[in-house]
Amino acid sequence: MKVLKFGGTSVGSIENICNVKNIINDREKKIVVLSAMSGTTNQLVAITNNIARKEPDEAIAKINMLRETYDVTIDKLLINKGLNKEVKDYVSGVFSFLVSCTYKAFSKSLENNIVAQGELLSTFMFNCYLKQEGINSTLLPALNFMRIDKDKEPDISYIKQHFDSAVSAVGNSEIYITQGFICLDDNDEVSNLQRGGSDYTATIIGAAIKAEEVQIWTDIDGMHNNDPRYVENTKPISNLSFDEAAELAYFGAKILHPQTVTPIRADNIPLRLKNTMNPDAHGTLISNITSENGIKAIAAKDNIIAIKIKSARMLQAHGFLKKVFEIFETYKTSIDMITTSEVAVSLTIDDDRNLDKIIEELEKIATIEVDKNQSIVCLVGHSVVNHDDTYKLFQILQDVKIRMISYGGSKNNISLLIDTKDKINSLQKLNDYLFELVTL
Repeated sequence: MKVLKFGGTSVGSIENICNVKNIINDREKKIVVLSAMSGTTNQLVAITNNIARKEPDEAIAKINMLRETYDVTIDKLLINKGLNKEVKDYVSGVFSFLVSCTYKAFSKSLENNIVAQGELLSTFMFNCYLKQEGINSTLLPALNFMRIDKDKEPDISYIKQHFDSAVSAVGNSEIYITQGFICLDDNDEVSNLQRGGSDYTATIIGAAIKAEEVQIWTDIDGMHNNDPRYVENTKPISNLSFDEAAELAYFGAKILHPQTVTPIRADNIPLRLKNTMNPDAHGTLISNITSENGIKAIAAKDNIIAIKIKSARMLQAHGFLKKVFEIFETYKTSIDMITTSEVAVSLTIDDDRNLDKIIEELEKIATIEVDKNQSIVCLVGHSVVNHDDTYKLFQILQDVKIRMISYGGSKNNISLLIDTKDKINSLQKLNDYLFELVTL
């Protein structure tokens, strides 16, 4: 069985919803994971912000605008009067719930419940649309089986057990429709897998059922060799290894949630990235097979903070780094890049929630310098550090101030820390020289 995930843009218009129906209607048994309709999650987040600021009138205004969008979509999509009424009744219940939330005290639990409504709306509506089109589909609520543990990691054994039970409860079907993104936490309260988490949902389910293949359908022909938002003439990559894809996703490739490949790589379940608007395109196949060496793709990650930790006591002090890492562990803050010298450590983080506390602790053992507004530019490819042409990237960036370099920590990744204002220029230069074969 395959697992197919469709993102917000794939279910964001009547035309695209019809495309999704045509893609999945091939008489093969499958699980379909849906995101919220494009724009819905952003609106729901804005509503929670109004509630947090005690602005019920503003929240209700946004709720009414969103309701109008769904009413128009339902009338265009569902011409069957019975199904049209069924969906409108469901939608009415959801929006009544949202209005009731505007008068409640804000909490994380309330926020999670509000944001979860986007996926609940899209899946209910889409399942009814498939029924109208004569397709044998069944709604499979993700909250009946999708769960994370206390460390916010997927509880695979729980998911497999409860997924099987959920399927048995609804009976045999050709297509099972479920929600991406949303889940229960270890206290059985509504939670989520963070932005982009529908990809993660798909591969978690894929791992739990040992799927034949997982497919992620978006609005682009697979993963590109550079960021098409900033660079012209980027090209889709036909094949990537799990390691290469994981590096690109972590360091900024927006097409994939950073954790997407983690659940399926141990079982060598292939992951395919496809375009809903161009289903015949090859897309990108991610598997355990490595292809040619050298740089295949470039990604960039913003909102990076560089911290330089300098201390004469570090010289030949074998416990110094341990003290540094323990501080970051205490505040549950991961480190992206790190370089060391005899008297200093430079590292980067992308989570500033506990930055002040971390700096306060570090200043007890060292002198600290902090640089914000940094970006990590990541160059990825199989055995990239050993490739004959890798030296070119340093010539290309001779006019760009590089704050840090991570080279050799992974055979498949070279990372450069630069000021964010230099990011677009750097991506363009690297693209020209590495992929457009410009002579140095």
